[in-house]
Amino acid sequence: MAPPPQHPPPASGGRLLVLYASQTGHAEEAAGRVGREAERGGCPAVHVLSMDSFNPSRLPGERSVIFVVSTAGQGEPPDSMKGFWRYLLKKNLDAPWLQGLRYAVFGLGDSGYLQTYNVAAMKLRKRLSQLGAKSIIGIGLGDEQASSGYEKALGPWLLSLWKSLNRTNPSLLPRIPDIINPNLNNLGDTKVEVIYYSSDDTPQDSTVSDSKKLIGRARSMHPALKFHNDGEPQCMLKMVTNERLTKKDSERDVRHFELEDPSSAVRYQVGDALEILPSQNPSAVNAFIKRCNLDPDCYITIRAKGGDEVSKGSPVNGLMDCIKLKTFVALTMDVASASPGRYFYEIMSYFATVQHEKERLHCFATTEDEKERLQKKRLQKERLEEFASPEGRDILYQYNHKEGRTVLEVLEDFPWVHMPFEWLVQLTPPLKKRAFSISSSPLAHPNQIHLTVSVVSWLATPFRRKHGLCSTWLAGLNPNEETRVPCWIHRGSLPPPDSSTPLVLIGPGTGCAPFRAFVEERATQRARQPTAQILFFFGCRNEDDDFLHRDFWSHHAQDNRVLSPKEGGGFFAAFSRDQPEKVYVQHKIREQSARVLNMLCSGAAVYVAGSSTKMPADVRAALEEVVRKKGGDAGWLRKLERAGKYNTETWS
Repeated sequence: MAPPPQHPPPASGGRLLVLYASQTGHAEEAAGRVGREAERGGCPAVHVLSMDSFNPSRLPGERSVIFVVSTAGQGEPPDSMKGFWRYLLKKNLDAPWLQGLRYAVFGLGDSGYLQTYNVAAMKLRKRLSQLGAKSIIGIGLGDEQASSGYEKALGPWLLSLWKSLNRTNPSLLPRIPDIINPNLNNLGDTKVEVIYYSSDDTPQDSTVSDSKKLIGRARSMHPALKFHNDGEPQCMLKMVTNERLTKKDSERDVRHFELEDPSSAVRYQVGDALEILPSQNPSAVNAFIKRCNLDPDCYITIRAKGGDEVSKGSPVNGLMDCIKLKTFVALTMDVASASPGRYFYEIMSYFATVQHEKERLHCFATTEDEKERLQKKRLQKERLEEFASPEGRDILYQYNHKEGRTVLEVLEDFPWVHMPFEWLVQLTPPLKKRAFSISSSPLAHPNQIHLTVSVVSWLATPFRRKHGLCSTWLAGLNPNEETRVPCWIHRGSLPPPDSSTPLVLIGPGTGCAPFRAFVEERATQRARQPTAQILFFFGCRNEDDDFLHRDFWSHHAQDNRVLSPKEGGGFFAAFSRDQPEKVYVQHKIREQSARVLNMLCSGAAVYVAGSSTKMPADVRAALEEVVRKKGGDAGWLRKLERAGKYNTETWS
């Protein structure tokens, strides 16, 4: 069971609250930097919390709050902000509600999506102002397209923030010089404590053979996961089908997966998402443990330092709840997929300097090999110092983010630098679950969940090919083996439609996944009762290479089935690269404008799923054009949205 949200103690004038909403982890990393700099500047108390861990009704009791917010999909707030945002939009809240609050907002966005660039942060700033809060400084806008990402805007914005806070409330931030010119030789303590037990001391009861309980124990022990943990997996499903949907020689590898619980039904509904905890490559986990000089077989428990209580309901209760170090790393620390944050390099730089100075003072290099070794260490130390400096921001962004360096790769690039395990636990990105739209109906498959997954692979540089951790792991699973997949089921962005509601579905590429479930569900319902018709617009590059689920759509478009034109439905495919002029789903919508308009006039709901690049905006523009041609206006779609009949689910 997930632990309850954590709240800081009652507000005081001497505390700074930092609230973040992150979808990919960047906003969380930026908020961590805000908190560290405030502590460095002498702030008496700093609390850094995810928005879904803070009760928004307590906001009027705060005095100084910094918000760090990313923008997800087509301008919607991140999942962790949605409940917080709904509360702020309550109609009974008015201007005096936040009149004692001073705030600042920093947004993380991508100017490549100009229409939705940092819109979540801008909306938050506007709403806070409407509720009576006063801004400390203007909004900061981080841009993923900048030469060093969001960091380029964050540094100058933070400097202005600290100076403003110091002027208005010197006691809150008394040591501004320590922020501007940080002393990296003064490291401070880690926020976690690792307690070690030898395998001889570990009682038999501490070992866990149940995979679900083991995952729950490990992840509720990790400092970055314990407050956002869903507990044990809801189910451990077996892969029973692993089928490639695209041609073998196609540059894209898209799979149809069928996961099954052989013993019981799986409870879900169409529109839901399946979250999966991927397994890391055992060789990468072993390499990380070896590189860090750790004992893989020792048992550990991890707890917060500084008197912080571990959340209620957490299984971290000492020796009886310890876990093997190798298991903890494998289940919680993303060592071979995620890139570390900038703070990782600051801490590495510190330990590189300490170790180099210690060896320089106590070691006399008498041979050429020893001199060369010391020279290499010195160069590594200097490179890390450059990465950690403001001047090296662009170089670090290229090395770390653009080239996709993982924690293990960074550690192997600097083999002489050794960080304590406590720091590695704190700084290594946590192993996160991956969410996929479910592409099956529980009416048709009560004990199965189907997925349509693109196996992610890309060239980070001409010589560095990277692979998505979860999709690659799933693609490598053999249905003839007994590997179980840890799964959680969550409500998605697409509400399940009533069987009597006509549907206009637009899902190019893997955006067809949730609509395969919609069509399958309605086909099953139709066997028992009349149902409304469906128009489905699909798109891909080539009819021969990547026409996903071709036979499925063809089957349901025949005779009197749910996509049959005879029944008022239809299936329309756009193959963008099969002719000189590119054809996309929006072109097919315009071609079928009479059918689309007829469906809208019949009370149809519109669902859009797929890539969050240009597609959703282009589809909306095409629908607006269809409505305008018949005398309507763009307000029609806004009315559909307000009525819950225009829904989108997009991903980058």
